[in-house]
Amino acid sequence: MRSIVITGVSTGIGHAAAKLLLERGFAVFGSVRKAADAERLKAEFGAHFTPLVFDVTDEAAVLVAAREVRAALHGETLAGLVNNAGISVAGPVLELSADQFRRQFEVNVIGPIVATQAFGPLLGADRALSGPPGRIVMISSVAGKIGNPLMAAYSASKHALEGLSEGLRRELMLFGIDVIIIGPGAVKTPIWAKAEQEDFSAYKNSPFYPALQRILQFLPQMDASGLPPEQIAERIHFALTADKPKVRYAISPSPLRHLLMMWLPARLVDRIIAKRLGLLPPQP
Repeated sequence: MRSIVITGVSTGIGHAAAKLLLERGFAVFGSVRKAADAERLKAEFGAHFTPLVFDVTDEAAVLVAAREVRAALHGETLAGLVNNAGISVAGPVLELSADQFRRQFEVNVIGPIVATQAFGPLLGADRALSGPPGRIVMISSVAGKIGNPLMAAYSASKHALEGLSEGLRRELMLFGIDVIIIGPGAVKTPIWAKAEQEDFSAYKNSPFYPALQRILQFLPQMDASGLPPEQIAERIHFALTADKPKVRYAISPSPLRHLLMMWLPARLVDRIIAKRLGLLPPQP
């Protein structure tokens, strides 16, 4: 039985991926931050699921988990690492604190680096292990290609993850380890409910406050039209098992709109987005 490590399996994409991969015959090691979630998921998923309790920003805890996985593999390689854990920090660039930017990058960029360095040897970089090399799946976002106003910190982190993945893929050719990016659009996950509860009161006197309020109004629509996480899980399984996977998969709930955003002149897209959010300058 081949084994997969997935970060961030308590809800959303990570949870759906763990469930699907277990159903398809893999053993899954899934990271959570809370012991209560570890117990809940162990009861839900059964014997072939092993919870790993760590925050992706805690390098020491990730290394402890990697040693646990190595011991469980009994000298075999790991079939895959899915770097899924992430957060979203909203706010205008001019007013977000440096600490908020650091938190965004610590989780979404440094976290995958820490996990990749910890579990990479088990994927086949350690040539003492037997078995075929594994693969790394990076969960990016449509924001990895398109920057959104008031979500620039998140977009920047996903752009960084895409660049990291490109370079890493070429480095790991030495060991036969592939790196595949999955960049979904909006997905039906608890992230929307969390965002609706976000406190933007600190920006009440900001010129960006009306635009932030408009974003909150759009969130129920984003949730309603989002992709089911099970669809992303299917693509993760394909990326881990296909003979010749692509280097990147974009999955959008509205493919036509995604294509238009990618191919329309950037200045025109700027105006469309700014008009929708009320970010155009006042007319004289």
